[in-house]
Amino acid sequence: MLERHNVAIVIPALNESLRIRSVVEAALGECAHVIVVDDGSDDGTAACIADLPVTVLRHSTRRGKGASLRTGFNEALRRGLRGVVTMDGDGQHRAEDIPRLLDAANRYPGHLVIGARLRKRAQAPLYRKLANRFGDWGIAWGTGYQIADTQSGQRFYPSEVCALQDIPGEGFVFEAQVLISAARQLGTRVVSVPIESRYQQAGGEEQFRASHFRPLQDLARITSHVVAQVLRRGGMWSVYRSIRAHPPLIDDPSGEFAPARVGQPVITR
Repeated sequence: MLERHNVAIVIPALNESLRIRSVVEAALGECAHVIVVDDGSDDGTAACIADLPVTVLRHSTRRGKGASLRTGFNEALRRGLRGVVTMDGDGQHRAEDIPRLLDAANRYPGHLVIGARLRKRAQAPLYRKLANRFGDWGIAWGTGYQIADTQSGQRFYPSEVCALQDIPGEGFVFEAQVLISAARQLGTRVVSVPIESRYQQAGGEEQFRASHFRPLQDLARITSHVVAQVLRRGGMWSVYRSIRAHPPLIDDPSGEFAPARVGQPVITR
């Protein structure tokens, strides 16, 4: 059984002084092990949480989100923990959603769990919605099945996925590639849990720093990375049939985005 004492929350952080303290304090309310990976910040990010009971691992130079996740995974594995929940340091993920991710992971043993930004999607900028849909389509060709919100950084990774070696790709490409590598090497499937979309709103009380994700550039990198693998692998028609046969799996007992019967996959629009 996965619970707050046998998993870690890993928070990659690059210049997150605006929100990092509130993010970490909320994470501590949900999990006993919180690991912050400071990716060479120069705005005092680490100093903001120096008095909190968390582990801060620091890269001396900026190495990208993929390297930060690898560092956090390795620390969690070193401690013998059973998995990792990831959340961004900019405050766009709610720590209160973590128990729902763990509940889904317990209902679907061995699955990778994604906090899919399905609630309040109307708040998302149009370019982000289009980018997310495009990303979902592209990554499906790598995994062989559909996933709701492949671009979300709030996830639960089982320990066996954290332990995968030689996952190619840096930066945001790593988050795409780990889904593909887990599917191909371990047969890992993904289940999505609906969470709320949180974006900067004009006149809104919550303030977020500008996203490090650059939709055009980063999606181009992700897409070219995935396409190259698909072409090398071949069997395009077989992959297409597999994608069509495996719609997104959504864990939502409330029935808002999925039938109340847990485990029944549905296609979200």
